Amino acid sequence: MQFGIFTVSDVTTDPTTGRTPDDTERVRAILTIAEHADQAGLDVFATGEHHNPPFVASSPTTMLGYLAGRTKNITLSTATTLITTNDPVKIAEDYAMLQVLSEGRMDLMMGRGNTGPVYPWFGKDIRQGVNLAVENYALLRRLWEEEVVDWQGKFRTPLQGFTSTPRPLDGVPPFVWHGSIRTPEIAEQAAYYGDGFLHNNIFWPLEHTERMVGYYRQRYEHYGHGRADQAIVGLGGQFFARKNSQDAWNEFRPYFDKAPVYGHGPTMEDFTRETPLTVGSPQQVIDRYATMREHVGDYQRQLFLIDHAGLPLKTVLEQIDILAEEIVPALREINESKRPAHVPSDPPSHAERVAKARAEGKAGDAHVAGEDRWTGRIAEDEAAATATRGAAFGL
Repeated sequence: MQFGIFTVSDVTTDPTTGRTPDDTERVRAILTIAEHADQAGLDVFATGEHHNPPFVASSPTTMLGYLAGRTKNITLSTATTLITTNDPVKIAEDYAMLQVLSEGRMDLMMGRGNTGPVYPWFGKDIRQGVNLAVENYALLRRLWEEEVVDWQGKFRTPLQGFTSTPRPLDGVPPFVWHGSIRTPEIAEQAAYYGDGFLHNNIFWPLEHTERMVGYYRQRYEHYGHGRADQAIVGLGGQFFARKNSQDAWNEFRPYFDKAPVYGHGPTMEDFTRETPLTVGSPQQVIDRYATMREHVGDYQRQLFLIDHAGLPLKTVLEQIDILAEEIVPALREINESKRPAHVPSDPPSHAERVAKARAEGKAGDAHVAGEDRWTGRIAEDEAAATATRGAAFGL
């Protein structure tokens, strides 16, 4: 099972000192955090994508490309790649380049983002968010899988005889996750393609996560990719830990109370009770997250948000050490001891995907796929999908 961290790249005032880092300092701190996570032995570092203050991660591939040359083992990923407002041609080229630079030590997560104004900033209509995600990803797949693409759709200019460069490493595209907190259509999309689904449930009750992941698993099996319990699932999470539980509460409380990310709404007591945020000793974090599989099944990736809310860099690096040295070994042992033999332990690596493609005679070959294949299949299954979704979400 993979364990790692992700950043939303917020620039937030430290409420204990009143100091606010500038954008340059925050970017450099994120790079230090990622390198430290690699040195500590964590499996994944992921960055979000935002195009508005107070966030600084506007160019994930620039950051991850730099880190590809600075790290050795960690998988470099995104917590969101905006499939709706980015040009799928640019996504295809940027992430294929990152795949080459990192020698396959990367994947990415498609998402629609959570900032409404980003749509008009990039010339898109937020009311078409799901449709943009569907069409853009269908084109992205073709750009990676076919050498020469002729394409016409609704949301961008047509392509004639277009070849995206560089070609994917070893002829095999990166592994893709689809991230959504509340949209069943995105879980459906992940299931249709046999991709991973990550529910970044850091602000939601576990019951909602259970329904979303359960729906994705049902549809994954429906589309013939394997049994429901073999679907590739990831979760988001949050923690703040100190050796003594009360010390953790006392230290983290001013950050929770003041940080805009928490909305100045529920108390920390209420928030930790209703969401995955866990504040306490390492053992309390272990105990909380060891129960996740009871709700979502055996899953493959757990990411934690730990560098937000104005926390100083020194504190974040300490949290990484606690995660790597105390929490991850225990959680890995617990989860793997209970995982059935037929359920994957990790998402598929690049080497595994290459081996599978070669065994099927597909590595490096073009794969013909009509641009309306996804939408056509959905149309065929619309009644069944609607019924399944309604049952899953009590509609």
